[in-house]
Amino acid sequence: MIGQYDIVSGAHFAFTDRWGGVSAVPYEELNLGGAVGDDPAAVLANRAIAAKDLGLDPERVVWMNQVHGKDVAEVDGPWGDGPVPAVDGQVTARRGLALAVLTADCTPVLLADPVAGVVGAAHAGRPGMIAGIVPATVEAMTSLGADPARIIARTGPAVCGRCYEVPEQMRSDVSAVEPAAWSETSWGTPAVDVTAAVHAQLEALGVRDRQSSPVCTLESRDHYSYRRDRTTGRLAAYVWLDGS
Repeated sequence: MIGQYDIVSGAHFAFTDRWGGVSAVPYEELNLGGAVGDDPAAVLANRAIAAKDLGLDPERVVWMNQVHGKDVAEVDGPWGDGPVPAVDGQVTARRGLALAVLTADCTPVLLADPVAGVVGAAHAGRPGMIAGIVPATVEAMTSLGADPARIIARTGPAVCGRCYEVPEQMRSDVSAVEPAAWSETSWGTPAVDVTAAVHAQLEALGVRDRQSSPVCTLESRDHYSYRRDRTTGRLAAYVWLDGS
């Protein structure tokens, strides 16, 4: 099912939960990730189900080969039969073309400037956030005419800073890059808050219109969590603009 759906000035932002698909245990039900060991036919069926729920043509959704880096692709259509590039961000000025991000604890970042007709999507895990995938995606959008002051940003379900436990040295290293990432678990141990860090980066870039999902994937049984379950499915986040 589509757990969250928002339309602002013709920009569509959507985030799935794990229900309403056809995948079997341990991927039940709406796994949208094609590289986690699930039946490929089930994944394709799930992607068609999600697209239909959103009023999208599944053949007009662009997916990424996510690698926790900072590379961004400019796209004007699906990849077809060719290789999907290893990127963690993508941008387009093609209205009606949906960009998708897969996550299961990482922070999905959806961006849109409806005035310029440009959207972007980024996969911001801890390594990607440190590498600068969010600034790189915003920069790629501005190269297409977007203005950070007009960009609308939405971040989706992700592991929260009260649950993302890490070693003390890792917290120090991450916080040295983005202080907003510093956190502590609800049980008092070192943690990082990737979503808070992403929003701090967007703020520094001049992106003011921002909203964050309240869902922690590790806490929610309605969402996939790699940290909780290891072998599990992937959620998807979609962004697109009205028109064609």
